[in-house]
Amino acid sequence: MKKTILIIALTLFCFIDANAQVEFKVVTSVESIVPMGLGRSRIISGNEEKDYKEYTSTQTEDDNTRNKSDRADIRIKDFDETKLLNFYNVAGIRFQNIAANDAIISSKINTMIIEGWELAFVTSAVESDSGKGDGQGIFITRYIFKRNKQ
Repeated sequence: MKKTILIIALTLFCFIDANAQVEFKVVTSVESIVPMGLGRSRIISGNEEKDYKEYTSTQTEDDNTRNKSDRADIRIKDFDETKLLNFYNVAGIRFQNIAANDAIISSKINTMIIEGWELAFVTSAVESDSGKGDGQGIFITRYIFKRNKQ
């Protein structure tokens, strides 16, 4: 029995690619929590790849080496922008808008899964109205997908 289990385990291990490389993709939803429905809500998904090393500098005690690249070089001009509805309208919070956004975000996630991506992590944050006269706020969610490189 032990030999059978060992043979099965070794057989399965042979099919695992130990050098498989994984790629990640971040999709961000930004949902406005600005009163009166004045904000903009979107799903953003970049189509360009960037190498962070081109925009990274190393700071040391002896030598401050700065990366010479322009901040404008970091911007991505090739991205998908999917419209979402704002959380608020003139009457206040609009639950239909939240349900509609959930359906659109689910559609995006389902499409990415069909394309071979796996939802690995989700993280969110909020910057809310800080009181009288602020009137600003967003709810941001980052969906981090991964898949084996093809």
